[in-house]
Amino acid sequence: MAGRIPDRDITAIREQTRIEDIVGDYVALRRAGADSLKGLCPFHDEKSPSFHVRPNHGHFHCFGCGEGGDVYSFLQKQEHISFVEAVEQLADRLGYQINYEGGGTAIKRDRGTRARLVAANAAAAKFYQAALQTPEAQAARDYLSERDFDAAAAIQFGCGYAPAGWDTMTKALLSQGFEFSELEAAGLSKQGRKGPIDRFHRRLLWPIRNLGGDIIGFGARKLFDDDNLGKYMNTPETMLYKKSQVLFGLDHAKKSIAKGHQVVVVEGYTDVMAMHLAGVTTAVASCGTAFGEDHLALIRRLMMDDSYFRGEVIYTFDGDAAGKAAALKAFEGEQSISGQTFVAIAPEGMDPCELRQARGDAAVRDLIARRVPMFEFAIKTLLTEHDLDTAEGRVHALRDTVPVVARIKDVALRDEYARQLAGWVGWEEVSQVLGRVREEGAKIRKAKGGTDSGRGGRRGAPARNRPEAETAPTSARPQPNDPRLWPQREALKAALQYPAIAGTVFDSLPVECFDEPAYAIVRQAMISIGGTSSGLGGAAWVDSVRNAVDDPVIDPLVTELAVESMPVDEDNIARYITSVLARLQEVWVGSQIADIKSRLRRMAPSDDPDGYNAVFGDLVALEAYRRSLLEQALDPTVDVG
Repeated sequence: MAGRIPDRDITAIREQTRIEDIVGDYVALRRAGADSLKGLCPFHDEKSPSFHVRPNHGHFHCFGCGEGGDVYSFLQKQEHISFVEAVEQLADRLGYQINYEGGGTAIKRDRGTRARLVAANAAAAKFYQAALQTPEAQAARDYLSERDFDAAAAIQFGCGYAPAGWDTMTKALLSQGFEFSELEAAGLSKQGRKGPIDRFHRRLLWPIRNLGGDIIGFGARKLFDDDNLGKYMNTPETMLYKKSQVLFGLDHAKKSIAKGHQVVVVEGYTDVMAMHLAGVTTAVASCGTAFGEDHLALIRRLMMDDSYFRGEVIYTFDGDAAGKAAALKAFEGEQSISGQTFVAIAPEGMDPCELRQARGDAAVRDLIARRVPMFEFAIKTLLTEHDLDTAEGRVHALRDTVPVVARIKDVALRDEYARQLAGWVGWEEVSQVLGRVREEGAKIRKAKGGTDSGRGGRRGAPARNRPEAETAPTSARPQPNDPRLWPQREALKAALQYPAIAGTVFDSLPVECFDEPAYAIVRQAMISIGGTSSGLGGAAWVDSVRNAVDDPVIDPLVTELAVESMPVDEDNIARYITSVLARLQEVWVGSQIADIKSRLRRMAPSDDPDGYNAVFGDLVALEAYRRSLLEQALDPTVDVG
């Protein structure tokens, strides 16, 4: 077994890793000030971005749910792996050789860990891809070529073939050093009546990857009529593979989704291939389950879909009745996302793959270009069931569609669709339709106990999704927006984020400057490790302070302070920090002046003239010092709050 990973390797790997690159595999990050990036938190559902990353010292913090830490912490939380696995995963990514203490340089991970399951899936994918080139796989190659996918397309999407033998793949991986328990845990093999057997047989396979690019499962399509296990099979739920949280093609599409703020949701693996090859590089498909809330949350983080960065979710469905029914079902959950949602249905009942075969790449791109809003599609689909050429038909059409329009939660959008509905039905009195929609909407919201909103959103969303709850402090931690504590908070932020600039001025501040208990604990922790002059910087400095705090409640506060943005641009950081420290010193000196004035009022000059004059001299000196601090703190070129 490999030995312990030495601290020097842990530090070196962390310092060589760009945290924004790792986090960026899971979250779309946007610039948010000097050395600060922000995005939608991957650890809780939120509408507005409260998740911040600071590349300068390699830490992240969510001001909504409180999660925070360094790049190792992020991977541990996101991938549900151990600390050792996080270190090894980043070492693999960097090509860094770990010198295990007592174990040499060989990497031998614990059996059954996530890293071993990822390695097993990667080995299986390589096996399946090689099998696709064998004579036995002719049916699989024919299936692809009949749909206009050449060898290059198969390689691009990692297509493979599961051979006919009961345990061919299992034996191949066992010979590579994997154990059956690992193959079973990865969903690759299972226990048969006579021993371990492959899960997939005689099927065309597609590897399914997570956002980080690791293969976590497979989708398999039947090729032979005597295969009675269903048209499609997927890897079962495993430590790696959660079907409600993965999307096929997302590893190919994530950059285009983040850049274009658009995602195209299709129904099958070949549809994803067809879309990408036709130039629609934002296409993804769910794997063995319907496209749901977890998938939407995953997509929204990539699009950073909030009040500042809006995105489009485009559903494509077959043009038949089943496809239309699926589109209407999708409408039920549409208002849970703030991005615009559209529907694109190919003509003549074709899916995107068939459309590409029949009419070429341009037709696929045109399909997406001709998308229609989900609300419009749902309403018009219901109208097709009525004869709008008759008075009776128009009345019945309104009875069916008014409740649908009334369910739209955005007030302005609901009224606009009510007006459009009148035109689509051919109802001359637009005000009548508008009135009926408003009346019906009021009944719906009264029954649910909800209220209208100015934009789409979930009624009754958990408190954690509301802005006022996202910054609510715990009982032991101060409110970040407390104006009285502003100088203390900003001074600690300066020391954590820019120790070289805060320097000796900050180190000269006594703990008494921080009368907020939580801030005083952080300040004391800095003193205990030598202050900003300790020689530490970046992630090592922040982590040393966190370790010195040794308080599970205050510990997250250190990361929070290390990540929270400064309210000035990079060019003004030095002047801002000088101003903040001067303000904090001025507050402390002011309290000392008040104490001295109180002493003077209690002293009689005639009883002890020398003592009185000495104290009075201290007062004069402190007031002069305070005036100099005020001049720095009130620097007109720097906004100090």
